[in-house]
Amino acid sequence: MPRVKGSVQTRARRKKILKLAKGYFGSKRTLFRTAHEQVMRSLAYAYRDRKQTKRNFRKLWIARINAACKQNNFKYSLLINGLLKAGVVINRKMLADLAVNDPKGFADIVEVAKKGLSGELQPVVAEISLKAPKVEVKKEVVVEQKEVTVDLEKLTVAQLKEFAQQLGLTGLSGLKKAELVEAVKAAQTK
Repeated sequence: MPRVKGSVQTRARRKKILKLAKGYFGSKRTLFRTAHEQVMRSLAYAYRDRKQTKRNFRKLWIARINAACKQNNFKYSLLINGLLKAGVVINRKMLADLAVNDPKGFADIVEVAKKGLSGELQPVVAEISLKAPKVEVKKEVVVEQKEVTVDLEKLTVAQLKEFAQQLGLTGLSGLKKAELVEAVKAAQTK
């Protein structure tokens, strides 16, 4: 067998690592071994922090919503519970943006949550709603929900289970797709 030299592949592999280590301090950018150690550590940090960034933003949004709730003499937990009971689906990112940029609109959202807690507003269940209802905040809060008719056979199992929960069906975790479709159709005909 002919002798094979690996210098081309080795040089390419090392250059790739040194290119990733560009900008590091000291020998971490020039020596392969220390650069390789630092690049592996840096990639691990990057992976970890992509997850932590999501957590940090959620914490920030919750802090902003809580501060705006306190300005309206309300509690964060009651706001979220009241919006859930009123059938308003709005994420924390949008609530935090409202709290910072539109205090009047946020005050209207707080009023909707208070009505939801007292039972004045009941969520409207459409025939099938796969998307969250749209909420428009102006001088008055208007909750619109469009009815969507979809062939149940085309839905995924997760979507069917979500829809079955909206209809109030329980004990569906072990069912197959065909059984879920039949259960949902039976619940719709009642």
